[in-house]
Amino acid sequence: MPHSAQILQQLNLLSTTQQCDTSLDDQLNALAEQAARMLAADYCSLMLLSHADIGDVQLKLVGNYGPLHPEAVETAIRKGDGITGHVLETGQSLLIQDIEDSPFAKYARRPDDPRKSMIASPIMLNGEIIGVINVSGNRHQRPFNIDDQNLLDIAALFIGKSIQVIQLQNTLNSRFAQLALLQQQRTEGMSPFAFNTSQNPDQLARILAKTFYRELTRTGFNPNQIIGTASEIIHQLNDNLAKHKKRLDRN
Repeated sequence: MPHSAQILQQLNLLSTTQQCDTSLDDQLNALAEQAARMLAADYCSLMLLSHADIGDVQLKLVGNYGPLHPEAVETAIRKGDGITGHVLETGQSLLIQDIEDSPFAKYARRPDDPRKSMIASPIMLNGEIIGVINVSGNRHQRPFNIDDQNLLDIAALFIGKSIQVIQLQNTLNSRFAQLALLQQQRTEGMSPFAFNTSQNPDQLARILAKTFYRELTRTGFNPNQIIGTASEIIHQLNDNLAKHKKRLDRN
């Protein structure tokens, strides 16, 4: 396990991996690579929650470091399915020192690799699980241990925040956000080219709502996060309405 100065440096790298000029996939792969280097692991995978249907929570691969087993690329994992599904269900990280001598032996994907230990940790954001990170293939001549598990748990917290920043950056880089900001600038500047919302406000609202949903989905937000974002908008609206009502009451 690296010493304290190295750990702090590597955690800092995890929190500064985001780059506006690279794709979402590249940034997620960079997070997986940095986590793997931190744990001296040859393999790392990042899986985030998605929803195939309402209530059908699944984990899907979004980033990785090192060669992947073909099944891992397309497989969607639900609560309780295998190692990653176990972590999703329990919300606790899992240290396996020998996968072939564990309840998860049937999920071993590298039978020819003599390194049998692995760790899986939940990726948390604001107290909620948004994904799971897995590392395996310890480069040191020993199994992963409790110190490695604790280190991955800490790294997962930084990764959760980094993923949030990446998603927000991709949203702000979208055509929708750029046009919305341009519209705001034109409106505030009293531009004659500003869109006249009074012509058909209901149609405008529908267009903005559809675009907002499509862009959030495209940039990696899952349904729960989109609902949370919409709820925040409603909260802000209610606050503004309450303030407006107070002003009317005073008058």
